[in-house]
Parts: sequence; structure tokens; C-alpha cells
Amino acid sequence: MGGGAERPLPVGRSTEERIFVAVAAPGPSHLCRGGSASAQAGSVRPCGKPSAAAAGQSWRRRTDERTGGRQGLRRLLSSAAGPAPGGRVPLPPPSGPSSLPACLMTTERPVQVKVVKVKKSDKGDFYKRQIAWALRDLAVVDAKDAIKENPEFDLHFEKIYKWVASSTAEKNAFISCIWKLNQRYLRKKIDFVNVSSQLLEESVPSGENQSVTGGDEEAVDEYQELNAREEQDIEIMMEGCEYAISNAEAFAERLSRELQVLDGANIQSIMASEKQVNILMNLLDEALKEVDQIELKLSSYEEMLQSVKEQMDQISESNHLIHLSNTNNVKLLSEIEFLVNHMDLAKGHIKALQEGDLASSRGIEACTNAADALLQCMNVALRPGHDMLLAVKQQQQRFSDLREHFARRLASHLNNVFVQQGHDQSSTLAQHSVELTLPNHHPFHRDLLRYAKLMEWLKSTDYGKYEGLTKNYMDYLSRLYEREIKDFFEVAKIKMTGTTKESKKFGLHGSSGKLTGSTSSLNKLSVQSSGNRRSQSSSLLDMGNMSASDLDVADRTKFDKIFEQVLSELEPLCLAEQDFISKFFKLQQHQSMPGTMTEAEELDGGTSSRQHNAGTPLPVSSEKDMIRQMMIKIFRCIEPELNNLIALGDKIDSFNSLYMLVKMSHHVWTAQNVDPASFLSTTLGNVLVTVKRNFDKCISNQIRQMEEVKISKKSKVGILPFVAEFEEFAGLAESIFKNAERRGDLDKAYTKLIRGVFVNVEKVANESQKTPRDVVMMENFHHIFATLSRLKISCLEAEKKEAKQKYTDHLQSYVIYSLGQPLEKLNHFFEGVEARVAQGIREEEVSYQLAFNKQELRKVIKEYPGKEVKKGLDNLYKKVDKHLCEEENLLQVVWHSMQDEFIRQYKHFEGLIARCYPGSGVTMEFTIQDILDYCSSIAQSH
Repeated sequence: MGGGAERPLPVGRSTEERIFVAVAAPGPSHLCRGGSASAQAGSVRPCGKPSAAAAGQSWRRRTDERTGGRQGLRRLLSSAAGPAPGGRVPLPPPSGPSSLPACLMTTERPVQVKVVKVKKSDKGDFYKRQIAWALRDLAVVDAKDAIKENPEFDLHFEKIYKWVASSTAEKNAFISCIWKLNQRYLRKKIDFVNVSSQLLEESVPSGENQSVTGGDEEAVDEYQELNAREEQDIEIMMEGCEYAISNAEAFAERLSRELQVLDGANIQSIMASEKQVNILMNLLDEALKEVDQIELKLSSYEEMLQSVKEQMDQISESNHLIHLSNTNNVKLLSEIEFLVNHMDLAKGHIKALQEGDLASSRGIEACTNAADALLQCMNVALRPGHDMLLAVKQQQQRFSDLREHFARRLASHLNNVFVQQGHDQSSTLAQHSVELTLPNHHPFHRDLLRYAKLMEWLKSTDYGKYEGLTKNYMDYLSRLYEREIKDFFEVAKIKMTGTTKESKKFGLHGSSGKLTGSTSSLNKLSVQSSGNRRSQSSSLLDMGNMSASDLDVADRTKFDKIFEQVLSELEPLCLAEQDFISKFFKLQQHQSMPGTMTEAEELDGGTSSRQHNAGTPLPVSSEKDMIRQMMIKIFRCIEPELNNLIALGDKIDSFNSLYMLVKMSHHVWTAQNVDPASFLSTTLGNVLVTVKRNFDKCISNQIRQMEEVKISKKSKVGILPFVAEFEEFAGLAESIFKNAERRGDLDKAYTKLIRGVFVNVEKVANESQKTPRDVVMMENFHHIFATLSRLKISCLEAEKKEAKQKYTDHLQSYVIYSLGQPLEKLNHFFEGVEARVAQGIREEEVSYQLAFNKQELRKVIKEYPGKEVKKGLDNLYKKVDKHLCEEENLLQVVWHSMQDEFIRQYKHFEGLIARCYPGSGVTMEFTIQDILDYCSSIAQSH
């Protein structure tokens, strides 16, 4: 079993190491070879002829009880057999490369079992002993896997030794041997891990003897059984020597004498065969003579054939040269055909490249085919050595000249086309002043796309000219688009501002409507005494900027339509140009190429600024980036023009930022869904930042103007301007932002505005001198609550509840404050009554107090007849009417609340009279119904 002390021996080593199992005892011993890999290693088979000890073992088992001399016979047989020299016999050569278990057996006790590792000698079939382990030191036998076939196993002595068997069968035979010896000789049981229980069951001996077949040898549990003939011979011999048991020495001497007789007979037999050997030697001598004669004849034949061989060699060499010449001719023809077929350009293609018409469709097609054929000829993969041929070098030079000549013609022609298109004056402002549209470049793109394949050819053959065409295209087309886009935006500005008179009104002059001057500073709002209308300010960034009479919903709708038209015209223009660039310049695939411009972006909060310099090269990582860079260069005027248009719209009406935010957000969202990194998406995103900044500025201005509002000291306050303007803003915003993507921005603005409204309403109410604080709070919060209830703004539900609560609280406070004590003396009287009750006087005993007796009560009641009460209520109604404004129409609500409060006081007085003056018959001179009639009559009369 090949292996080492710690690792398996590699396959193919010159020396062979094996492991054996030895059963040994002190004294003479025999090392006997076991069976093959499948033999049970614990069995014993004698080396050479069967020994007397082995032959007598079977007989001893049968005659042991009869004779009783087992120990003496064992000593006799051991002495007769004799040990091998040095206690070891040569190991017979193994039947295969696998390990072969063996046993070292003696007849003495106690038996010692060892596991021996031996190494095969380099000079013969002998094995040298290297290491031996006592079987009792073996702790674990690990077979690695009890199910799958695996030749590896481990033996755990003082450390783990790993072994690899030649086959699974040999491993199983070795493990079975270990199991048997462990069961027979050791008290300590070895652990068998990952060993099939079936293998161990088959290894358990079923009786005293158990035979196991292995290879071509048969083994028994302890000794090999004698066959029938051997038993018969032993019995005959024993019967002829009756004294064998009683006199073992005489028996041994007899056996020795018989052995000597047999050896002598063998020697005589060998000497008798000498005559036959001499006869055999004579026959061999005669045979050698015949062989010599045959060799002489063969030599003569070889000399005859030598001349024939030389002639055949000459013929063979001639045939080889002819075959080699034919082969070379075929290969040469193949090479010539290859060069002619792949490096020959048709005359028609050469003419097309030199003189082809690049203006007609047919000429462009012919030039395209010729350019493709030229490219194929130039890119042919030459075989080794072709580039050294003069004809090939000349043809390559000719192709290079044709390529250079055609590249110059193509670049010159396309440059002329670009120049002509860049200076095209057909599309002017006058043509597009009626309708706000941009010129259509589809015909120009359609004509240029005919050259797309030639541009691809130029890109792969002469990138310098291709790059020059790209730069020229950007230069000339950027001028054309800049002129068209500026004219387009001028028309949009004129349509936004209307007539020349209106243009001057908004700080514009001339037919072009260009912006002049600054955006002007904010002026504070003032409240006018007549009508509560805001004064017309020269500022165009005030809240709402104009009243409804000056700037109505139709004007804002007009601006919305114009702004949408501008964006709707710009989008297809940019998309069409981008699609054309990618097709014409073949920029769909990713490829690194040098850029031709730079882009610098500086972001500070929500601001973005860009500068484009055509002179400084910018490395571009992909052709997708190249498309974006070209679009930036061609449409460099779009972003500034859009920002100017946005500034104009914001100057006309700051509420236009709401329209622009919604429209721009929608277009940015659409562009980003198509390509988030495209020029259109990036440009509109930058402009959206400006729009969002204007929107935030609009909200901030409204809040600041709320804080700066001043009220008149001579007129009543009524509904504050910023409350009405919040209503206008919210109504407009809800109509604009319906189903918009930027609803979250509006909700944040609502939250900021409503908090500013709440804070500043309270501030104005505290500063009011003409109008009571409760009236200002009541009317304005009622207006806010009504606005929020009507608009149903989900994010302001909490503010709506707060507004209602403030309105209710200040209404109640105003009613109590304004109504006061309409029956003042009666109020003072009953306050005194309540004070006496509070001091501990019983209610029914109050009438005995001098100051609060029945006579005093009647005297006070007589001072408030119904007529006086009605007069007091009429004065109260006039006072309330003077405080409240007509816009909110809360007079009847307040009057009804005062009526309820007066009735509550009346009932309170009646209750005190009933409890403190029982049975006195004293009553008020007017009833609750009289109060209702008075209030209704007063309300109708006014």
C-alpha cells in the first residue's frame, strides 16, 4: 500500500513503499507473505513447502484430546522447521503494485501484532523494513467514506498517517485484516470510522476456523488446513512410528534420516541426466552450423539487392523534387490570386473617387461604393512577406494617394455645404412673426444624411479631416441657430408684452422689445380708505403686480400659451438636431475621442452658470458625451434666451413663475425620461433651477410685503390686502398646479405663506386704532377659513381648523366686548346681589338687605323700559355696523350673536330675581320676545 509517514507517496516513484501487518512473539519467527489485495490479512500461509508444524496443526486439532501432548509436539515441530537466516525470509515478489498484508508468526505466546512499513529495494525484489508500530498503539482507522469507493484511509498512532491504496478492494482487505487481529489478540478495541458495517460483519469469524478466498491463495483463521492427501500421509507416517508421541527425539532423528535419503536420491537423479544433457549440447552445435550457412546466403542476396536499392533511391529523390516543384507552383499561384483578388480596385471605383459627382444622389452612391471598396483593399490582412513585395508596396501607395485625394474632395464639398447653410438668410423674423414657430431644418438634414456613409468612411480613414468637418459644422450651424433662435425669442417677447405702448409700459422700447433698465425695487403696499384697493406701484414685482382690472386671467393664460409654445418649438428642434448629429457623424457607438470644447459649471445653491470655450480641448469619454458637447456648442444661445424670457415673464407678473414652474417641470421630466444626460434635459434642468428660484423669490416677496404693509389710521381696516392676495394666489395656483409634477413645491409655498398671513394679520390687528382688534382678527380669519374651505387644499387642513377657531374666538370676544352691559344699573345691582351671596348670605335672605330690598329692585327695573332697551340696541347696531366692513358681510352674524348674548344676560337676571326675591311679583318690563322683535326691527330698518 503506497504511502509515507504523513502523506501518500506520489505515483510513479522509483522506490516502492509498502505496509504489512505482522503477528510476532519472542523467539524464532517466519515472515510470510499473505494473499493478494482481497485476501484476509490475518490468515497464515507457510512460505515454500508446507512445514511440519503447519501439516501437523490439523492433525493436532483432531488428536489433542486423545494424546494430551500438544505443547511438546509444538516445540518439536518448531525445532524441526528452523528459523530463516536472521529471523526473516525473502518476501516473494508481489502480484501487483498494491500493498500486500503479511504476518510474522511463531508458536510462542504471548502473540505480538505489529504494523510494518517496508520499502522495496532498488536491486531486487526484497523489502527493507523502515518503521514498525505495535497494533495496540493504533487508536483509529478512518476509511474516509463508508459509501463511495475511495482508496484513501488514515491510521491514527501517535499522530495521523495518511495512506492511498492501489484500489478500494485492497483498502477493504487491509481494514478487514486489522479488524480480525484486533478481535483476536487485543483487549483494547480499535475505533473503525467511516467503515461499512457490512465489511466488518463479513470479517467476524463464525467459528474456530473461517476460510476466505483471496486471489489464487486460500487462508484460514489461524493455520492452513491440510488437504486430504497430506492428512493421509501424516497419519500413515504417525502409524508407522508409534513412539512419535512418547519419544519425539527418536521420531525427529528418523525424519532427518529420511530427508537425507531423499536428498541423496535427488543428487543421483541429477547425475543420471548428464548423458541427456550432452546429447542436447551436440544438437545445439549442429543447429549453429546450419545458421551460419543461412547467414552466408543472406549476405550474397543483400549484395545483389544493393545496386537495385541505389537505383530506387535515385528515382525516389527525383519524384520528390518533382512533387516539391508542383507544390511550390500551386502555392505561388494561390498567393498571386489572393493579391489580385484582394488588392485590385476596379477602374470605375477609381474614376468615382477621382472625379465622382458629390452633388447628385447617383454620384454620392457611386462614391460611397468606391470608398468602401478602397477601404476593403487597404484593410486586407496581408500574409507574412507580402509587404516586402514591390508590387504590393506600389499598390498600397496608390491606394493611399486615392484615399487622400478623395478625403480632400469630400471635406471641401461638405464644408461648402455647411457654409452655405450657415449663411442662409431665407428664414427671417418677418416670416415667423405671425406664428410663433421656428424654421424647419428637415430638408437640410435629409440632404446631408446622404453623406452619412461617407462620413463614417472619413472617420475611419482620416480622422483629422473628420474632426475638422465636425468643428466647421458646429461653427456655421451655431451661427444659423443663434440667429433663428434670437429672432424667435424676440417674437415671443413682443407677443408677451403686446403693443408698442404696452412694451414701453413694462420698460421695453423698440419693435424688438428688448429689456432695458433694472427690475426696479419693491414699493410698500398701502391701504386706501376708499375701497381698500392697493395703490398702483411702479414696481413690477409687487404682490400680484396689478389689480384684476389691469391684469386679468386672460392675460396670464396668454402668457402661459406663449411660454408653452416656446418650449414646444424648442424641444423638437433640439431632438431633430441631436438625432441628425448622431446619424450623420456616426456617434451612436461608444468610443474615446478628443473633444473640441469645454464646459465649466458652477453651482451655488440653486444657481448654475456655464461658459463654453471652443478653443480649449476637453477630453470626452464617449461618443454620447461628444453629441452633448456638439449640442452645447450649436445651441449655446438657448439657455441665455430662455433665462431672458423667464426674467421678462417674471417682470410682467411675478405670478407667471407658477406657470413657468409647471410647464418647465413637465418638459424636464419628459426629456429626462428619454435621456437624462442629453443636452435638452441638462439645459431645461438648468433653466428649471432659475424658474424655481423666481418662484421662491415670489413667495419670499409676498411674505416680506406682508410684513411691510401699513394701515390707515383714519379708515377701518376690513380685509387686509395680503389676505385677499393669498386667496388670489391660492386660486390661481390650484388651477395651474392641478396634476402637476411639482405639487410638493406648491405645498411648501402654501405652508410658508399661510404662516406669514396668520402672523401678520395678528400684527396688523394689534396696531389698528380705528378698528377693534377683535374685528380685524374675526373678519380676516373668517375670510381665510372661507378661502381654504372653498379651495380644499389638503396640506392646509390644520391651518383651516386654526383659522376657524380664531374666527370663532374673536367673534365671541367682540360680541362680549361690544355688547358690554346694556342694562348698566341693573347689572351693577345684581353684581351686588351676587357679591352678598358669595359672602355667605342665603339667596332668599338677600331681599332683607337695605341696599338690595324689593323696593330698590323695582326702582332699578323701572329705569329700563322697553323703549330705552330698543334705543340702546339700535345704538349698538350702528356701532357694530361702523366697525365691520361690507366685503365680508358679517354684520348679521355678529348681530345675531349679540342678540343671543343679550338674551343670555336677560335669563341670568330673571333667574336671580326668582331665587333671591321669591313671591315678590317683581319682573322685567320687557320680555325675551320683545328683545327678538327689537333686534329684528333694527336689522330690517338698516
